[in-house]
Amino acid sequence: MNDGRPFPLGATCSPEGINFALAAPNATAVELCIFDKSGQHEQQRLKLGARTDGVWHASLPSARPGLVYGWRVHGPWSPHEGLRFNPAKVLLDPYAREIVGRYGGEDLFLGHVPGQPEQRDTRDNGAIALKARAVAPLPPGIPGRNRIAAADRVLYECHVGGQTRRHPEVPMALRGSFAGLAEPAVLDHLQRLGVTTLSLMPVQQRADEQRLLGLGLSNYWGYSTIGWFAPEARYWSGRAGSTPASEFRALADAVHARGMELVIDVVYNHSAETDELGPTLSLRGIDNALYYHLRADDRAFYENWTGCGNCMNLAEPRVLQLVMDSLRYWVTELGVDGFRFDLAPVLARRTGGDFDPRAPFLAAAAQDPVLSRALLIAEPWDIGPGGYRLGEFPPGWLEWNDRFRDSQRGFWLQRSVASGEFAQRYTASAEEFERNGRGPTASVNFVTAHDGFTLRDLVSYDERHNLANGEDNRDGSGHNLSVNCGVEGDSDDPAVLAARGRLQRVLLAALLLSQGTPMLLAGDELGHTQKGNNNAYCQDNETTWIDWSRADTAMTAFVARVLALRREAEVLRSARWWPAEPAAGSVALRWLAPGGQPMSGADWSRGDRHALAILFDAPPPASSWLLLVNADDAEIEFTLPPGRWLECLATEAASAPDGLVPVGEPRRMPPASLFVAKT
Repeated sequence: MNDGRPFPLGATCSPEGINFALAAPNATAVELCIFDKSGQHEQQRLKLGARTDGVWHASLPSARPGLVYGWRVHGPWSPHEGLRFNPAKVLLDPYAREIVGRYGGEDLFLGHVPGQPEQRDTRDNGAIALKARAVAPLPPGIPGRNRIAAADRVLYECHVGGQTRRHPEVPMALRGSFAGLAEPAVLDHLQRLGVTTLSLMPVQQRADEQRLLGLGLSNYWGYSTIGWFAPEARYWSGRAGSTPASEFRALADAVHARGMELVIDVVYNHSAETDELGPTLSLRGIDNALYYHLRADDRAFYENWTGCGNCMNLAEPRVLQLVMDSLRYWVTELGVDGFRFDLAPVLARRTGGDFDPRAPFLAAAAQDPVLSRALLIAEPWDIGPGGYRLGEFPPGWLEWNDRFRDSQRGFWLQRSVASGEFAQRYTASAEEFERNGRGPTASVNFVTAHDGFTLRDLVSYDERHNLANGEDNRDGSGHNLSVNCGVEGDSDDPAVLAARGRLQRVLLAALLLSQGTPMLLAGDELGHTQKGNNNAYCQDNETTWIDWSRADTAMTAFVARVLALRREAEVLRSARWWPAEPAAGSVALRWLAPGGQPMSGADWSRGDRHALAILFDAPPPASSWLLLVNADDAEIEFTLPPGRWLECLATEAASAPDGLVPVGEPRRMPPASLFVAKT
């Protein structure tokens, strides 16, 4: 062993051997532990003698890819000062590209004596600890990346496992894996729908919470990351000649071959080590006071702006470096096109907790030559002070817009939202997003997402049904703005089923034909149900796995028709804000009452009528487009603007019209319906 180099961090394989580097500036000593291939038997323990700027480093000239290793980090045990060093615990390298072992909730992972958080636990966990496997870089990928035009982008949020576990056209051995998701039948479906961007729920290696493991459950959604460079091994098929990383990259290549984008959900706001009573897996033992936000009044405790027990401190340069290095790795070596950042305000909180739109992470991403060209999407809220930050991320970022979700549900299902609020959300929430040069596409519109009811359940359940989660039905949102159409849960009543189908179609149409960037939840186009569970984060079973054998093919065809209509009508996917006074000769956006007259101030706010017409008035020979919206529970007659209008879509009908049908005047709109026509 020689001193090696302090960069890059992690284990770097080369023809000269493997260089190791670990950032632990507060440690007093660091040992590199070499294990057998199984990771169960420690074979060698090497004390590092070189430290540069807080980075411990060494090189093993004889080492080769495949070597399994972990770290033992020495230093003081003083929890109230934020110091939790414990060399009895083998630690996972945060730069691990591949991880050996799985956390099973054993108390041997605790840095403290069970039940005595003040005392350091001296039991050695080397045999079961998580370790890293040093790997050689992947061969160069397929050059070039797809970048969908902002106005054309359609996101599809899905879970790698749940998407294919029950897919009849995916080979059994590949179901639930990266390879299964890359199968032609799966990607064919997305292309037929008109999806441009596949947005995967977390695919970085996770460690399940001890509480869930004790209940026989797991963190199925994956929001408990412990390996930010390592693709989740549970999604690897194990196919001969592949690794988790190579199989994920093959998925990225398959998506790109279809002309689509690939986005992954990433969790840098907290780690799987949870709170002060949680396990010591990696960062906590490497340098707890460096990596985490600790409470100023007692550094034995963590700031918990995530609700998951801890918060990573990206105000620290070394922590920021970990995040940036990880993101670049997923782009340059694994082929992703962008990221959706879970609880993104945490990433922009300064020491002390204040949210800063010019925080180090946001500034670093803006100037980075790789990440500045990636698609960056924020979940713009956390549970910390001032944690709701919709519309406050920098230009270039997209943001999940929950106000669109709630407004659409309130308008169509509850009739609790006035037409003015509907119009504000329909036109991409300008009050939040029309600033600093941002366009309408910064608003990621959705009606459903992984967190909450599926679309079918949204119109089938008044209440959440989460008992299977083991929390006495207390978990999950109680504010769903849902309806059950007269029956709670499954029904074979034709009238109930017709009402539910009609509501699903109108919500899908309102979503996909609004200004902004639409996002579909996987399975909504198929009629997927979770039996009323609106927080299925721990259900790795048929609750969450999409049942393709029971797909609502009529609903699938409807979604494809609406997205085809969106592609045809440029005005329905505009990347510019609509001015109040349009220039002469340009398309004008006009809002009309059902009688055909312009909407008045009273019309916008009245609570007894939820109906309006949206006219995109274009000078000939261009086509004008007309949307009629009726969210009331009674039929409403609309007077159409002058012109020969041809029907393109009517949500009350499950099937498409035979070609374009001339529309007479007036048009009677049934309850909860949306109609589209063009000249």
